[in-house]
Amino acid sequence: MILDSSKFAKKSAYYYTSVISVILIAPLIAYISILLKIEEAKINLLLEKKAQAIIKSMDSYDVNRQKYYNFPKFESFKAGLYEDNFKAVFTQIKEEFLDHKSGFHHSGDFYYYIVPLPKGFYFNSSYLVVSKKYFPTKIYLFAIGIFSLIVLFLYLFSRYILKKFSKPFEDLNSDLDRFIRDSMHEINTPLSIININSDLANKKMGANKYLKRIKAASKTLSTIYDDMDYLIKNERVLYQKSIIDFSKFLQDRVDYFSEIAYQKNIKIDTKIEENININFNSTKLQRVIDNTLSNAIKYSYDDSKIIITLKKDSKKIIFSVEDFGIGIKDTKKILNRYYREDHQKGGFGIGLDIVKQIVDKHHIKMQIDSSPNRNTIFRYIFKIDNK
Repeated sequence: MILDSSKFAKKSAYYYTSVISVILIAPLIAYISILLKIEEAKINLLLEKKAQAIIKSMDSYDVNRQKYYNFPKFESFKAGLYEDNFKAVFTQIKEEFLDHKSGFHHSGDFYYYIVPLPKGFYFNSSYLVVSKKYFPTKIYLFAIGIFSLIVLFLYLFSRYILKKFSKPFEDLNSDLDRFIRDSMHEINTPLSIININSDLANKKMGANKYLKRIKAASKTLSTIYDDMDYLIKNERVLYQKSIIDFSKFLQDRVDYFSEIAYQKNIKIDTKIEENININFNSTKLQRVIDNTLSNAIKYSYDDSKIIITLKKDSKKIIFSVEDFGIGIKDTKKILNRYYREDHQKGGFGIGLDIVKQIVDKHHIKMQIDSSPNRNTIFRYIFKIDNK
């Protein structure tokens, strides 16, 4: 129940950074696109300059004075002369041209620039093509680096801010948790005294409606106390499993709640098969049973009944509680903490949340069938665990 500011900050910072990172993807792509276009413009200009240099070199060639013409060679550029049908007269280029129009083109990492030549000149060629292989690795690495730095900064900054922001709440939550634990300890003593003395009074003076009311009220308060105690200890205590006589355990809890049911003149019918054992933790099993039974009694109509069933087959154990009362309008929301459909009935709305935590953790199938103003069935299906 204690808020851990470090865990909260880490989790929240990760979430916010992820959201912002997704938002930043669009401008990052636009930024990369702009850089690529700038780089393409640079390559276009370079190819155009190389083409002009080659043409200037060919213009300076004197066929009468020079026996051979040395075609210009460049370290990272290749060029070639082509006829009308783009048959090579002379070429250093191995790639094929997908587009034969004059001007700048590129396909993947292959960039090329086509310059039309006047016919009859330049070794009877019609086109000069200058090309360059280029992959924008630096651009991608730069963009990824910038993006990574931004994400890292956002994560560290948001984590720092969130930790500072949540620290006062952590301290307040810690104080509140300590207060609740101390209060629970203080409540336990008078509650035990009420239970013991009501039992002694019952034996000495005999059963009467006033003592039964006191006993029923103390048991209701004990159920709430046990729920709060479980919530406080849940993250601190390791609940070990053991072999439990489910049949006897359930009957004991039914007997415990019988006095509470009596106050509303509710009859509890049991259909409990004998000698059903289960490998489970007794504290958790009690929370499931007690919360289901207490809710069934609370929301049943007066002078009605509750049917409790426990049966077993070769693969599973089925425990169900059926009441005849106001029913449940939303069977999904009813499992949420602090949710109550009928505020007039009181309670904190934590009992079924505890039950859901337990059934989810131990892979117990939970079914809730309800018809408003008619009946509600809570059904728990336990897989037989022999471990």
